[in-house]
Amino acid sequence: MFAQAAGFAILAAISPTALLVMAVFLGSDNPRTTALLYLAGAVLMTVAMAVLVLLLLRATGLNQPRAHHARYGLRLGLGVLALATAAFVARRRRPRPAEPELEAAAKPGKFTVPGFIARLTAQPSPGAAFAAGVILFAPSATFVAAVQVVATAEANVLATAAALAIVVVITVLVVWVPLLTYLAAPEATHWRLVALNGWLRANGRILLIAGLAVGGIALVTNGAAGLA
Repeated sequence: MFAQAAGFAILAAISPTALLVMAVFLGSDNPRTTALLYLAGAVLMTVAMAVLVLLLLRATGLNQPRAHHARYGLRLGLGVLALATAAFVARRRRPRPAEPELEAAAKPGKFTVPGFIARLTAQPSPGAAFAAGVILFAPSATFVAAVQVVATAEANVLATAAALAIVVVITVLVVWVPLLTYLAAPEATHWRLVALNGWLRANGRILLIAGLAVGGIALVTNGAAGLA
């Protein structure tokens, strides 16, 4: 149970945008408070969704032996959803390049975040950081699959709680790992994030598609094998 749930949680943790947003908040005027509120929002959403999904799956009886096919059918469906999302992201048009005058106005060492979340990070504040954490850590197909592994396992309350905690910790690692490294070495972490910002803007879309595809293939394979 632990290994399989952790594996799906690692796939759920692949979020270039969440990491870019953390870089923005750590580069703000009040980095510690802003980043902590971002982490709080991410943890709150992840814990709440983990408990909710667990209760829903057990309320529908998917943890019962007779629901074997239903469990793997759900996993197969989650895999198809992940693959469809990967295809959608791959087919979606890339955002237009920034205007030359805006590129010229950009300052070295500043972070930029593409898409709608840019509005929340335009003027970083604790409230915006908390909201960003809640929004960006809405449950993905691989996260639901990780919780499903825990929910349908024949484990006692202590083991179930420990497995859920592992899923949560892994899912939000792109938030708490940069925060811990920043608290240990602020200057070095800042410049590493500056360099990472540029790499993620160039390769983040490919990384996201790859993560969705790998997760989808793993879920489809696991679900199909369970149904066979």
